[in-house]
This record gives sequence, C-alpha cells and structure tokens, in this order.
Amino acid sequence: MAADELDDDVKTDTSADEESGAKEERLNLEVTVESPSACERHVTVSVSREDIDRYLDDAYNEMMPSANVPGFRIGRAPRKLVVNQFKKEIGEQIKGSLLMDSLSQISEEQKFTSISEPELNLESVEVPEEGPMTFEFDIEVRPDFEMPQWKGLKLKRVVRDFTDEDVDQHLEKMLTRFGQLVPHEGPAGEGDYLTVNIVTTLDGEQLAHEEEQVTRIRPTLSFTDGQLEGFDKLMEGVTAGDKRSSKVELTEDAPNKEAAGKTVEIEFEVLEVKKLKLPELTGDFLKEMGDFESEEQLREAIRANLQRQLEYEQQQQIRGQITAMLTESADWDLPPGLLKRQSARELERSVMELRRAGFSEAEIRARENLLQQNSASSTAKSLKEHFILERVAEEADIEAEEGDFEQEIFLIAAQSGESPRRVRAQIEKRGMMDVLQNQIVERKVLELVQDEAEFKDEPFEAEPLDVEAIHLAAGGDSGSNIPDATVEEVAETDAETAKAEVS
Repeated sequence: MAADELDDDVKTDTSADEESGAKEERLNLEVTVESPSACERHVTVSVSREDIDRYLDDAYNEMMPSANVPGFRIGRAPRKLVVNQFKKEIGEQIKGSLLMDSLSQISEEQKFTSISEPELNLESVEVPEEGPMTFEFDIEVRPDFEMPQWKGLKLKRVVRDFTDEDVDQHLEKMLTRFGQLVPHEGPAGEGDYLTVNIVTTLDGEQLAHEEEQVTRIRPTLSFTDGQLEGFDKLMEGVTAGDKRSSKVELTEDAPNKEAAGKTVEIEFEVLEVKKLKLPELTGDFLKEMGDFESEEQLREAIRANLQRQLEYEQQQQIRGQITAMLTESADWDLPPGLLKRQSARELERSVMELRRAGFSEAEIRARENLLQQNSASSTAKSLKEHFILERVAEEADIEAEEGDFEQEIFLIAAQSGESPRRVRAQIEKRGMMDVLQNQIVERKVLELVQDEAEFKDEPFEAEPLDVEAIHLAAGGDSGSNIPDATVEEVAETDAETAKAEVS
C-alpha cells in the first residue's frame, strides 16, 4: 500500500479535519513513532478523552431505542440505567471502533509504507474511565532511501540464434520425458534412474532416512539444504544391492539449525536400476505430443519454447544488473522475522516465473533447491530489489491490470497443461494473487528501465542440465509437504510437462 513519508522519532498531534465539506470528524490523536531498524516502526498512540466520550455518546444514542432493561419497556429505560447495564459491552464495542479508526487515520496521515499488518495486542488495550486511551503496536515498513538514477543505465544483454543442433538437443531432452523406463540388470551409468534408500548421519546420529527415493544419475545431486558434487562418479557402475557413501556440507540456511553449516555422512542403498528407452517420432506419437502434424511442426514449437526460455534468462540477467546498480547503496538490514516469512513467498514467485518461461519440472526443482539452500541471502536480495522496483513503479504510475493477470495465468496454464480457470483458482486459494501482481509490476518496471537503457549484446551459452534435484533435506527436518515419487510418476510428470512445453 502507498503512504506518505514518516519522520521517525517525531511526536505529532493530528486534530479534527478542518477541511470544508468533511463528513467525518477526525480523531484527535497523539502519535509517537520510533525506528528500531530501517524496516521496523514502533508506534504509540493516545486517543483523547474527548474522542472517547464522543464515541461512547454515539454508541449509547444508537442503543437507547432498542435497549432491553428489566422493569422497563424496550427503548424506554433511563439512559443512566442503560449505561450501567451495558457499560462493558459498549466499552468493547467502541474500543474496536476507536482502534480501527485510529489505525486507518494513522495510515492516511503518517508517512510510511507498511509491508505487514500491525502487531497489536488487543487484550492489553482498555477504554479508561478517565483520561485518554493509549495503545502501541509494531509494524514492518518499506525502508526510506534516496531513489537511485534508473534512466540511461548501460546494460549487457545475452542473445542467441538457435540452430538446428540446439533444437536437436532440446528434442532429445524432451523425448526422455516420454521414454519408457525398463529394468536393467547390469551396472548403472550417467543418465540412468535409481531407486535408493538414503540415510544421513552426523556424529553417528541419524538425521534423515528416506526410503525408495527416485533419482537420476547426474554430476550433482541437489538437496534442499546442500549439494553432493560428483554424484555420477559415486554411483558409476552400481547394481541393485550396492551401497555407496559420501559427505554433504549443509548450508547455513538448513532447516535443522543444529546441523546447519556442518558436514554430514550420507549412504545410498541401491534397490533398483532402470534404463530409459526413447520413443520413435511416429505419426501417432506426434499427435500424443501435442497434436503435431509433422516433425517439422514439432521442431518449430521447440524453437519457440527455446526463445521463451532465452527471454527469461535475458530478464533475469538484466534484472540482476539493474538491481545491482540500484541497490548499491541499499545497505539497510532486514528483520529476521520478515525474511523468514517472505522466503516461502519468494520461492513461490520464482517457481511461478520458471513455469511461465516453460522450464521442465526437473529444471525447476534444481533451481528451487538452490534458492532453498541460500534462503536468507536470496530472500534479502529479492526484497531489496522489490522495494526499489516498487518505488520506480510509483514514480512511473505502473500498475497491474486485469488483462496482465489473464496473460500471466494463461502462460502458466500452458506450461502446466491445466486450464487457466483451474490455475487461477489454485493461485487464489494459496493467497498468491499479490505475488503474481508484484511479478507483473516488476516485469513492467524492468521493461521501462530497459527502454531507457543502452545495451551491449553478448552471446548466450545455456548451462548444461547436470543437476538432479530431490525434495529432501539431508540434515533432516525439511518440512516438505511434497511426497516422494516413484520412477513411473517422475517419468509421467516430465512427460506432461513436455507436452505443455510444445503445445
């Protein structure tokens, strides 16, 4: 929400509205604001006795015609008796009204942009018999900062003309999602699928135990709290019944705080090895892939999807350059509570953007794990970027319109293979419409900054997909609600994503 700027540690009196034609009488508030940090405000409010008596008088006047007092007809009891009988009830009623009206007036008159609801202990607030009513609350706000110059920036932009070889590689990657997994009795190699039991320990104490976890052999195995490099070499040549051990260094943001930053022992017990048999591009298969009439039509769709992924990479790199320049002086600390609450929403936003850009579920899982491994730093960086981009949006009067929401939801639906209506319902149910709104506004701001920027083009080299990600915390206590998948379910999910990519 937008608000005017607030002078910190300044005590102000706000009197009744003197503007002609005002319909509602303003409260006479005495407000003191303190700043424990750049993003926190502690506000103390005093409501005058005059306002309390006015609210009491209004409440009793409204009650008198319907007051039911024993010994009197309804609405005919003396005011004094009504006051005595309903004193507690009316006190609670006007306490709520005074609090709501005070907070609303403070929001209008004080100059800060809140980013959370006020933290207020209602039980501690009382309407006194005499004198003013006082209450206090804490609130998180957008920090005050000098707006950096965002016009005329010199930026680098990655570009690429996709070749037939690029399309061939992407087609092969896509076909793996439609492939048939078949049992393999011999030794496993890179790219094969394994079903494994995983046990991690620290100083002999078990931290995590995961049974029948499905994973693919790639150079790196990514957990939500760390990465195992050389996974392909570790598992090279394994067969069912083999056990392999290694070590994983947990990140400082690991959910198990006692193990965070430490190195844990990890053991894999191989239960099954499977090979992937790729399908042939027959007419029936092309129809199944996305109702394609020919292989050439499929290849054109793949080329379009590669272009959309390039645009995502361009946006991410340009965003990084822009925000690095704009946040250079943004050295304010963010409250730990704010970072913790926002980390999940930032993760959701990132996943939403990746789905919009057409990345596969395997690629999304890898990037999602990377964000979780560095949760605090990535969330702090994203919040600082958001605060500055939000200020640019206000300066340029940029807003998200209904048509923008429809377009975003359509693109996400196209990649997930679901209807736009269903995708919108899911986003609304999870309370993510504000995240989608921020995503739209930030993209518009970045487009505006780019319109004012000077570019130097550089060739884009896509990073190889050499990371296999699983939703498991090696240190335990992951809190993940995502169930483990079977080999067949992994293949089915990737196949559905592949269909959506080229539809």
